[in-house]
Amino acid sequence: MLTLNVYNRQGDAVGTVQVDPAEFGGAVNKQLLHDVVLMYLANQRAGTHSTLRRGEVAGSTKKLFRQKGTGNARVGTRRTNKRRGGGTAKGPKPRDYEYHLPKKAVRAATRMAILSKFQDNEALILDDLTLSEVKTKQIAGLLKALKLQGTTCLLGIKDYDKNVYLSARNIPEVKVLPASQFNAYTVLRQKRLVLTRAALEELRRSAVPAGSPQRPQGGE
Repeated sequence: MLTLNVYNRQGDAVGTVQVDPAEFGGAVNKQLLHDVVLMYLANQRAGTHSTLRRGEVAGSTKKLFRQKGTGNARVGTRRTNKRRGGGTAKGPKPRDYEYHLPKKAVRAATRMAILSKFQDNEALILDDLTLSEVKTKQIAGLLKALKLQGTTCLLGIKDYDKNVYLSARNIPEVKVLPASQFNAYTVLRQKRLVLTRAALEELRRSAVPAGSPQRPQGGE
């Protein structure tokens, strides 16, 4: 069992929670995490790169000079890739990089990413995070109390909370997501994981069944 400290908004430890690694896959498969992160990164690529081939650049297709009798090496068209201003040989063209791994593998990777944060002591549990108004100062104060200033954090909450989201969006190191929208790439990209108690319970409910109907979210 893993023991995680629970903190209040003032940064004081107010208890602990026990987490069974089996609830989040039991062990971390680094190869699976690698494959899933590559999938998310590939799906974010625009694929709009394009170069001009020799048949697409401006210029005549006429042979520059006759084959023999000049004393020079034989040459062809000005559009060849060996000449300045010529086309690119085998250069990139627009393409779609998107692909998808099996849904069960993606869900398993999300559980493993969360488990890795627990095992590496990079996760914190908040007793509660309820804001009555939109105040960036409150989230900044919370980070200061938890000694997380200047560190990238994923702040996990149970459901979408407008006040929390708007209060944190001006802090570049903080990303706020409901627990249902977690994915392996987002969890691993942030250095620290901060979860509310309610978010942790939501993750437990959705993570235990291997064939959970939770739909993994795509790359951002």
